[in-house]
Amino acid sequence: MDYSEFTFENSSANNDSQTVENDDDTRSEALSGYQSDESLVTECASAFEEDDDETDLTQEECWEVVSSFFKNKGIVRQQLDSFDDFIERGLVEVINDTPMQAIRYSDFEDGQEIMTQYRFEFDKPSFTKPQFSEPEGIKKQLFPNEARLRGLTYSSPLFLNMKLFISKLIINSYDEIDYNENDFKGYEETVVDEPVFFGKIPVMVHSKFCSLAGLTFEELKEHHECPYDQGGYFIINGSEKVLIAQERLAYNYVYIFKYASPSTTLYSAEFRSSTEHMSKVRTVNLKLVTRTFAGDDIPIRVLFLALGILNDEDFIDCICLDSHDPEILKIVLSCIDETRAIQSQNIALDFIARRGNTSNAVREKRIEYAKNIIYNEFLPHVGVGIGFNLTKGYFLGYLTHRLLLSTLDRRELDDRDHFGKKRLDMAGPLMISLFRTLYKTVLNDMAAYFRKCISSKREFKLPLALRPHTITNGFRYSIGTGNWGDAKKAMQAILNRFTYVSTISHLRRCNAPIGREGKFTKPRQLHNTHWGYICPAETPEGQACGLMKNLALMSYVSVSIPSDILNEFINSCGICQNINETPFDNIVKFTKVFVNGNLTCITDRPLDLIKSIREIKGNSLPADIGIVNDILVNEVRFYSDSGRMCRPLFVVEDQHLVLTSDTLSKLKLEIAQEANQSLWEALVLERYIEYIDAEEEESTMICISPDELYESRLYNLRKLEGLRPRRKRRSVHERLINLPTYPNKWTHCEIHPSMILGVSASLIPFSDHNQSPRNTYQSAMSKQAMGIYATNFRLRMDVLANLLYYPQKPLVTTKVMEYLQFRELPAGINVIVAIMCYGGYNQEDSLIINQSSVDRGLFRSFSYRRYLDQEKKVGVLNMEDITKPNPYTTLGLKRGNYEKLDDDGIVPCGVRVCGNDILIGKVSTLSPEDELLGQRKESHVYRDVSTPLRFTEHGIVDQVIVTTNQDGAKLVKVGVRNTRIPEIGDKFASRHGQKGTIGINYRQEDMPFTADGITPDIIINPHAIPSRMTIGHLIECLMGKLSVFSGSEGDATAFSEVTVESISRKLGSFGFHRRGLEVMYNGHTGRKLSAQIFIGPTYYQRLKHMVQDKIHSRGRGPVNILTRQPVEGRSREGGLRFGEMERDCMISHGTALFLKERLNDVADAYRIHVCDICGLMCIAQVSKKVYICKICNNTTQISQVQIPYACKILFQELMSMNISPRLMFSK
Repeated sequence: MDYSEFTFENSSANNDSQTVENDDDTRSEALSGYQSDESLVTECASAFEEDDDETDLTQEECWEVVSSFFKNKGIVRQQLDSFDDFIERGLVEVINDTPMQAIRYSDFEDGQEIMTQYRFEFDKPSFTKPQFSEPEGIKKQLFPNEARLRGLTYSSPLFLNMKLFISKLIINSYDEIDYNENDFKGYEETVVDEPVFFGKIPVMVHSKFCSLAGLTFEELKEHHECPYDQGGYFIINGSEKVLIAQERLAYNYVYIFKYASPSTTLYSAEFRSSTEHMSKVRTVNLKLVTRTFAGDDIPIRVLFLALGILNDEDFIDCICLDSHDPEILKIVLSCIDETRAIQSQNIALDFIARRGNTSNAVREKRIEYAKNIIYNEFLPHVGVGIGFNLTKGYFLGYLTHRLLLSTLDRRELDDRDHFGKKRLDMAGPLMISLFRTLYKTVLNDMAAYFRKCISSKREFKLPLALRPHTITNGFRYSIGTGNWGDAKKAMQAILNRFTYVSTISHLRRCNAPIGREGKFTKPRQLHNTHWGYICPAETPEGQACGLMKNLALMSYVSVSIPSDILNEFINSCGICQNINETPFDNIVKFTKVFVNGNLTCITDRPLDLIKSIREIKGNSLPADIGIVNDILVNEVRFYSDSGRMCRPLFVVEDQHLVLTSDTLSKLKLEIAQEANQSLWEALVLERYIEYIDAEEEESTMICISPDELYESRLYNLRKLEGLRPRRKRRSVHERLINLPTYPNKWTHCEIHPSMILGVSASLIPFSDHNQSPRNTYQSAMSKQAMGIYATNFRLRMDVLANLLYYPQKPLVTTKVMEYLQFRELPAGINVIVAIMCYGGYNQEDSLIINQSSVDRGLFRSFSYRRYLDQEKKVGVLNMEDITKPNPYTTLGLKRGNYEKLDDDGIVPCGVRVCGNDILIGKVSTLSPEDELLGQRKESHVYRDVSTPLRFTEHGIVDQVIVTTNQDGAKLVKVGVRNTRIPEIGDKFASRHGQKGTIGINYRQEDMPFTADGITPDIIINPHAIPSRMTIGHLIECLMGKLSVFSGSEGDATAFSEVTVESISRKLGSFGFHRRGLEVMYNGHTGRKLSAQIFIGPTYYQRLKHMVQDKIHSRGRGPVNILTRQPVEGRSREGGLRFGEMERDCMISHGTALFLKERLNDVADAYRIHVCDICGLMCIAQVSKKVYICKICNNTTQISQVQIPYACKILFQELMSMNISPRLMFSK
């Protein structure tokens, strides 16, 4: 339908009569608006009844497909697959790509010069399950929980097979021959062939190489693990660390950018060329400039000459492709004219070398240097070596052609923020780059040791040459600190274990490594291409907003396969021609084929090629191969690199889903009988579902749901039959937002639209009814909600943990909760919430809570804190001992209670402790020369270094663990439990960003009540709703009320078919007000309230922000030694700063004496004695009544002065700078 036809039909529809809502609150839906008279209605209706067409899949069947995805993939599969790929493929590639250089030396034997070559070869890496060696030498298998409790690194040993070849060659000293390795090959003798230990590599929990791999639900419990834990993190020194995916621009991709007017560069083509394994990344920058070349720039013609393309015609053909294009030809001819002086390859190479580091070398050296750059460093993705010059010339011509097309406005400029042009470096690529660096260091150290042995004629000892600690400590340091050696920060973080949702969300996070201070907004904004890959709601507030993103639920990050495999399949199709064997005329006519950015071949049958690759996608080739058919520029691009964002979609053929209800039933039956394959794998294998990446999505047509696909078919069918298209009956609102713009060539269909959301946002009920910032706020707050973060919390010793006594699964759920284990590990309680004003204590986002409900256990929680200490060893000597300090032999005892310690120096379980009680007693041995400012006595042998409880906390010792660390030293962990009862100031929130703190506690008898005697647990203010537009909050309350009386969970998944009208109708059938209103009575007076109150169950979360952790005041306490001012900070018993602004406020009030009291009398009062003659401070011993000014020798004319201590310090600092502040007094 063209636009004018549609406009005409729609305008005629606007004149139709519509039925409006009547007074008794019954609403009839308006007619569709496409029928203009009664006869047409009858005709269309009869045609509809004869049509047997129906939706291919129901909503429930779509959810079965989603469920099969999560059963097969889990939530953090992208992390696990990336690590497994590093171990299985990455290690082998790095070892093969990084050979150790052969070591040669010459010597004389029997009058002949003999050159000896030593050559090392490493291969066959073997990687076992995690192990740990006790200090006694006993090796045992390590499990994650033991690593957590004992502060160990969860790692596995890496063994490589090492071969040492020795070969000797007799050399004629008169021949000046440069021998290479091939000359020694025939004389090699294998001396060593054995596996060697190369170091330990941290293992990702729940990966293929983890000790927990393949264990059942019950077996995981036996190993003290939470069966719901998804893994995807490392354990370094007992701490759980997660590697956050790093976003970057894709390699081997052409980016064309335009420059602003003052620049001499008009347009530039940027190309980051990378080898297969990212071992070499080189950037080529082509610029179209308004001036002649200068500085380090190299004219394009010179580069072609250096590549061996000497003929001007070939140069023109490479760039123009079509020599009849006058605009491009004009620019190319100007490039030839500019470099007429350079005509040979050697002159071009010398020209390039003079702009490098060898400008002062002889000409031959310069040419060799330039050849090395051209062969090995220029466009390495095309190939490395001498045989790729022509191919590089073709590719450079293509780059230049792309730049000129964009310059002439024939092709669009590139968008940096397009998600198809981004890659995510997961744990695998990050660890490959780190291992490559460490492996090279080990080989270099080994070669240096070998050369040292040869020069000093010592025996070569392998244990001294090989340093496995380089790899072990390198991985431990980098993953432990996040410092990867290339200034990338925020690469690792301690895994957030506050609640289960926060853990899962943390493992699905990705970070754009851009400075947080800049005011640029483009990279932060939600891009069209983020749909289905990045959650639109879940991002932090503040400076990381839009830069720290979270993956959508069904998005998946690809792992790489070698390009050679893909090239092999493309060539086997028999419909492609190699680019080197093709005349230029064909390159213009035919479709160019790229594999991972490399122009490999051309074809005249692109659709057949794409079809043949699609057929083996998911079978012979991985399911996440990217196929882009860019018909606008006549290119087909295949991608198999790692880090591409993919997502699954239903395949559509002939406007029908390939997967139908019947097919799905048969497939489930076959899988039930065979049980050798999961449903999801079968769906992908049979091509019912296809993985599409963000760039491939540009060349697809995706329908939003199977229902919309059905309506599209109906629409186009009726239009084809000459009938006016008829839609199903909809409300006016739906007609306005769903105007029929159906194409008739769908290629794919969304599995379910709610899959565009991430982990946190998908738990929000009716999130499609909320204002979007509220969903963002709730996505952040759901990570702060108390609940049960793991089922093995009694067997863990986390630094800080909060657990709700009685968490409940929500009455109003979303489908996704099933896959995120929210029912098993909930984080909130269903409470009765009334939205009303009552007494004024719930203004400005505060809320009134029912104290009687709190007394019965509502929102009561535990707070666990872990205290850790360990003995320090130097060699075999113990420098510290965990014991109960003896005041007679121990110096520097803390201001705390040591009486609760047992004789072993550890507080026992069940003891109630409060601020500054000592939990772990520990003493450090003093060396004889330690004087400690003269405090040490003869009896003092030790210094106290005990661990006290934080002074702001109290509780009961919950559990104590005594064990040894990886060095065999004693390690003690003490867990303190504290019960937290909700009080005024504690923070709560609904699942819609409606947060508030407790304003007052009312007992049940003071709360308002309904005619049925129901009193609310929480009362929130009505003013919280209108401006924030959290309609989802209201619908949740309404559906919660219905769920209570119907005895079933309410489905509040985003973008579902549930309407307020349908809920209201069902609620009315139970005898309640359709909109959830109730008549209520004042709890203080018993009088009926004049307004009806909206009341019902709503799921509320208790957040970690509690007043007990934040309340702060002090009367006296520690002061800074230098300034004698109170220290800063609650944790250090610090004071509250009375700053400049507070001072200004007091001055404006005119309260001078109060100001003096605050700033001097109670904080800084000090007295000094001043010489009346010179005005400088003098020495005073008040107790002996001795006063003397050393400058004047004055002992009688001395005055006592009251000044602030800060003033006294200022005087002394001035005196240190040769400035004499003198205080002179009038008589």
